[in-house]
Amino acid sequence: MSTERKTELAETKKPVLSQSERFTMAVTKEASQLGELKLTEFQKKLCQNYFIRLDQQLKDLEVKRLATVEKYRPKIAFTWENINMAGLSLGVIANASMELDPSLPNHTNLIPFANKHTGKYDIAFIKGYRGMEIVAKKYALDSPDKIVVELVYDTDEFKLVKKDAGNPVEGYSFSIKNPFARGKIIGGFYAHIFDSDPTKNRVVAMSIEDIEKRKQKKAAAEFWEGEKDIYEWKDGKNEKTGKTETIDGYYDKMCYKTVYRACCNDNTIDSSKINANFLLMSKIEKESVDLAAKEEIAANANQTTVDITHEEITQEPQRLEKKKEEDKPEADDKEQTEIVF
Repeated sequence: MSTERKTELAETKKPVLSQSERFTMAVTKEASQLGELKLTEFQKKLCQNYFIRLDQQLKDLEVKRLATVEKYRPKIAFTWENINMAGLSLGVIANASMELDPSLPNHTNLIPFANKHTGKYDIAFIKGYRGMEIVAKKYALDSPDKIVVELVYDTDEFKLVKKDAGNPVEGYSFSIKNPFARGKIIGGFYAHIFDSDPTKNRVVAMSIEDIEKRKQKKAAAEFWEGEKDIYEWKDGKNEKTGKTETIDGYYDKMCYKTVYRACCNDNTIDSSKINANFLLMSKIEKESVDLAAKEEIAANANQTTVDITHEEITQEPQRLEKKKEEDKPEADDKEQTEIVF
């Protein structure tokens, strides 16, 4: 067989990488430039889920953008060409290194925010309940065996049992008297439970005032409910009309998330566990919170706030298990728009 023919056969056998695999290679290359930070094979495969998740979100958002009346339509198209890829890569590395999977409920959410200075979308990574718990346990000095988080309504019965000379174990009693009409939220509580040593148990009660104190000053009414300014498009700008509307929001869920976040943050970090992964995650989390805060403060001025819910995504990314790291991804992304990484 001629040398030319052998070369031709070798080229035809060369595997064709999917777009999610090429995305993972680009992200891995970025990680290699960060020195100490390394991704395991499992974490590299998680990166593909981030690509699939965001790719579907961009498609859905672009359909909505084009369906919007032109004068209200976001100017920046939801395409990969308009994504801040450097920032996205760092965010994916940070979250994948913590083994947060965007295909699993309440791990982490990817939210695009329009950047009027760059003309691109910055991607914020907002951890869900489960994501906060995973990271907290990973770096805690003394991680509890389980945690309990509950809201307390005015028809519920809650009693805090504090530790003292006659009671070596901190605890609580809690009962829901009317699950169908619990009334108003009056507070919440969380508990760190240590099955192996109950004397370490810790229970913290939070009044509704404590919960609302943790709400951002410019928190969006769409989330926390309340009054929202009504804007009107005038002379190419979105301007206040002086009128307001009442938004129902998701007050219960936001209160619960606030108590849950307090629970996860109430862990002493083990300084010996702090590594490049932890530092990068902290940096990305701060930047994501800042992005969200700026967008809320902008209050519909000239930027686009994009609210993505986990349930909006129809394409199912691969479900990964550590025991099957060598398995090929099941997700087929051949029909996705061609993207060069």
